[in-house]
Amino acid sequence: MWRYVVRRLLWVVLVVLIITALTFLIFFVMPPTDPATTFAGKQPTPELIAEIKHQFGLDKPVYQQYLLWLKNLVLGDEYGWPGLGFSYVTRTPVRSLLLDRLPITIQLAVGAALVWLCIGIPIGVISAVKRRSAVDRVSMGAALFFVSAPVFWLGLMALWIFWYKLHILPGTGYVSWTDNFGSWLSHMILPWIVLALLYAAFYARMARGNLLETLGQDYIRTARVKGLSESTVILKHGLRASLTPLVTMFGLDLAGLIGGAVITETVFNLQGVGQWTVQSVFSGDLPAILAVTIVTALAITLMNLFVDIVYAYLDPRVRYA
Repeated sequence: MWRYVVRRLLWVVLVVLIITALTFLIFFVMPPTDPATTFAGKQPTPELIAEIKHQFGLDKPVYQQYLLWLKNLVLGDEYGWPGLGFSYVTRTPVRSLLLDRLPITIQLAVGAALVWLCIGIPIGVISAVKRRSAVDRVSMGAALFFVSAPVFWLGLMALWIFWYKLHILPGTGYVSWTDNFGSWLSHMILPWIVLALLYAAFYARMARGNLLETLGQDYIRTARVKGLSESTVILKHGLRASLTPLVTMFGLDLAGLIGGAVITETVFNLQGVGQWTVQSVFSGDLPAILAVTIVTALAITLMNLFVDIVYAYLDPRVRYA
């Protein structure tokens, strides 16, 4: 098992290196605009552009630029570790901008993940147990609706109902939980629920289908013949085996959200990584885009490793050479 984990960690390093090289080529070798021009502002002189290129090392060969950037990423630069460079737009270190916004995105992603797990899996289990009943039809109909509904529409409708009409919850914006926990919770409830509804619908449909397939297996019939209670058969034997595909989905979904829930953060004006990414794309802030890409890639690769390890616990049939 440990040999497998070590091998996978080495693969994570290799994958991240490949992603950084491709991202560097995309955003620094083939950019839509010259980074030096973006940093220099409006109507820069050729002398100023040349000075900026020399200052940032953009006048060096491509492989030297990448090796220097990779060295700063691994060892850190004058702004700290990891060395993510300098924002062309805000003219501040990308590392500090990322550290300011990443906690907000993590709070949004983890909170929404807990909500959709608490909603989606129980609904899927109940629908599978009560197959073709009224509960099953209503649950799957609601799941189909939330899968089809755009997130921005759900967010706007939630704001219109709970903030504008009922005045139950505050509107957009973010308050740190260290400043006021109650205000932080009230500001995060709507983004959590809106973001979770889409994923809960997927998880409900997936949990229902997997559990129905599992309950038709021979070992489930054997467990029933042995006299085990229906709840034991469903929860201990059926649900555990049917959770394996959901673990894969959960790992990838959570890792992707850590890279930025763009639409939800924009609708609710949460100053997280997703909203920052949109602003950076429109402004051409290439170091910021590169930083978000690396964080997302690292989160996905590490979460894939975590999911593979969890497989061994959930399904004893999984073995690693």
